[in-house]
Amino acid sequence: MQRSAGILLPITSLPSKYGVGCFSQSAYDFVDWLHDAGQTYWQILPICPTSYGDSPYQSFSTFAGNPYFISLEALIEEGVLSQEECDAADFGSDAADVDYAKLYENRYPLLRKAYERSDISKNADYQQFLSENHWWLEDYALFMALKNFFCGQCWNDWPQDIRLRWDFALDHYRRVLYFDIEFQMYLQFKFFQQYRKLKSYANSRGIKIVGDIPIYVAMDSADTWANPQLFQLDESNTPIAVAGCPPDGFAATGQLWGNPLYRWEYHKETGFQWWVTRLWYCYQLYDVTRIDHFRGFDEYYAIPYGEETAVNGWWEKGPGMDLFNALEQSLGRHEVIAEDLGYMTDTVRQLVKDSGFPNMKVLEFAFDARDTGSASDYLTHNYPENCVAYTGTHDNETLVGWIDVITKAEVQMVRDYLCDYHTPKKYLYKSLIALVLRSAAKDCIIPIQDYLGLDNSCRMNKPSTIGTNWRWRLTPGQLTDEVQHCIYTLCQRYGRLNPILYWEEQQAKLAEKAEKEETCDTDSAPSH
Repeated sequence: MQRSAGILLPITSLPSKYGVGCFSQSAYDFVDWLHDAGQTYWQILPICPTSYGDSPYQSFSTFAGNPYFISLEALIEEGVLSQEECDAADFGSDAADVDYAKLYENRYPLLRKAYERSDISKNADYQQFLSENHWWLEDYALFMALKNFFCGQCWNDWPQDIRLRWDFALDHYRRVLYFDIEFQMYLQFKFFQQYRKLKSYANSRGIKIVGDIPIYVAMDSADTWANPQLFQLDESNTPIAVAGCPPDGFAATGQLWGNPLYRWEYHKETGFQWWVTRLWYCYQLYDVTRIDHFRGFDEYYAIPYGEETAVNGWWEKGPGMDLFNALEQSLGRHEVIAEDLGYMTDTVRQLVKDSGFPNMKVLEFAFDARDTGSASDYLTHNYPENCVAYTGTHDNETLVGWIDVITKAEVQMVRDYLCDYHTPKKYLYKSLIALVLRSAAKDCIIPIQDYLGLDNSCRMNKPSTIGTNWRWRLTPGQLTDEVQHCIYTLCQRYGRLNPILYWEEQQAKLAEKAEKEETCDTDSAPSH
């Protein structure tokens, strides 16, 4: 069994010059840094365009890419933007923070200039992109153009003719908004052109990209607007019930996500064709696909539309193995991570087992007194090989922040489990990282904040809150050679070095040995 390790870092969190992490040189530098740290995986968050609240789990499309990730530096090199134009834009003054309001106000005008100067319609690669992606791109581009035309209104507040996609209305807006639609298509072309170049580079360096897809799509999305038959909507395309989670130890009134629920009977009648297409698409984008909220395929929580909390919801049966059998029959077997966190039932456990996918183990849950299911499942001595182990995820506190806020009794549980009564509390995070890496789990992925020993001011997301989430960024200089060497040493110690890096080292040693032997032979050769 090949043991591996990786790092969780959203693209938005990369250090960068223009306000948000993107596909600029910093992304390539991070790939090199991962390679030299002995890593195999770079786990990212969903790369789709974000909507209200800036969450990558609430997107305008499940197929489109986030235009914020387009490298302005690359557009400068193309000659469609100038250095002066980009430097003059205000993206915020804090290098450790993503100011989404300023991004929206100032990045899109630059991207529009790039489009207008690009003469993109004459680009052969662009025309090929349109041909290959028309099945989702045309609806998405029209949807985004309409969003701007109607001043950001949710599509179910649009006039009836376009809200219900009457043919004459579609034809009318396609004519009126032609250049706005083409702008949206241009953005997607540039996004995927740059993303695929980065992924190709990562793969050439032995780094696999772990992508992340939400189980649900947003109500205010091109997916729901263009395909209402897939969801539990009434005759006016208003949701009947929406998604969320019931009350637990983390949220007293539960979590009200608001996503439309799937009409699973319809999906089954079509052979789950929409899901087959969705996963096929993800398999083209990622080396490994993490499916969020996996337990929703066993049972999903339904909340009446219009409720202000999740208290009055109920559980409904999901598609179960029928979906995954259809996926495997159509697409074959691919690398998938089942995010099965939260309250676990025997039927959820059975679904994960039947799927054969590795599930997730989060160390923080092992010592948390709140309702997270069976805490013993998350103690490292219980990890099976077929799982992916984490210290925490994007939804958790950082290790340092978590240790700071848990009770004295929980800290004592940590020390008892580690048999460590002397390490200062502020350094316990290092022992916990090592604990995860030496577990039996085939793969381990650690958030970069934990390797850096950062507190909760660097937390990525606090579920059920808005305003301060998804904003944290690395600053230039944080990814030092010292941190890299520490990660490399840990992975070497616990047998998790990237096999390509190991092979490169062996080849270098053989070359060095051969060079020494050649030198010795030359030195000892008789002179004439």
